[in-house]
Amino acid sequence: MGVFDAIEKKLEGAVSSVFAKAFKGEVQPVEITARLQREMDSEATVLDKDRKLAPNGFHVSLSTHDFARLIPYSKTMNAEISAQLSAYALEHDYVLNGTISIDYEEDEKLPIGKMRVVATSEASVASDEQIIPPRRNSVFVEVNGVRHPLIPGSLTIGRGNEVDLRINDPGISREHARIDAESSGMGLAIKITDLGSTNGLKVNGQKTPGAPLIVGSVVDIGKTQLKIVAGADA
Repeated sequence: MGVFDAIEKKLEGAVSSVFAKAFKGEVQPVEITARLQREMDSEATVLDKDRKLAPNGFHVSLSTHDFARLIPYSKTMNAEISAQLSAYALEHDYVLNGTISIDYEEDEKLPIGKMRVVATSEASVASDEQIIPPRRNSVFVEVNGVRHPLIPGSLTIGRGNEVDLRINDPGISREHARIDAESSGMGLAIKITDLGSTNGLKVNGQKTPGAPLIVGSVVDIGKTQLKIVAGADA
């Protein structure tokens, strides 16, 4: 028995047993698990000689038939699959940006028993600071769809516990950068400064130790992208 066969047997026992009666002949959880593991392998990128960054977000498209049969069980199924993927990542020394997330979509064009998977590396954002309710025409730093208001003062960004805005991204240093916002007659004057990070930062695609920011500026640190945006209360 080869290594892959052994893994399949292990998954079959750990994942499929609960669902075997419900999914005869269609896409089964063990097949989804094996497919997501292959996506981890194929999409993993080298961080250094000992570590690879593997995707932790998975969007699975299923046929109408398979979607209807699987989706009622998706919560329990995802808990089982996520546990298997986490163990698989640990065994292969893969680094994940955050918790594993799996969602499903119905695709009427797919035949029964087939699936399509899009895998992404999604950094999860955590902040111990209370987010101040935004005012009209406020300026924000947006990270993975989450907006953090910029007010006069400094905002430190990094992976450590002591910064103002923590981002769970292995490519980001514990204390990576600082955004300074200063009031002016026209609003806020904003700039970003690298704090001696390992991988540095880019502003609008250009590597720099620091630069002024305006609405529309894009900052890349690690695998994460920050955007300076303006908004108003909903």
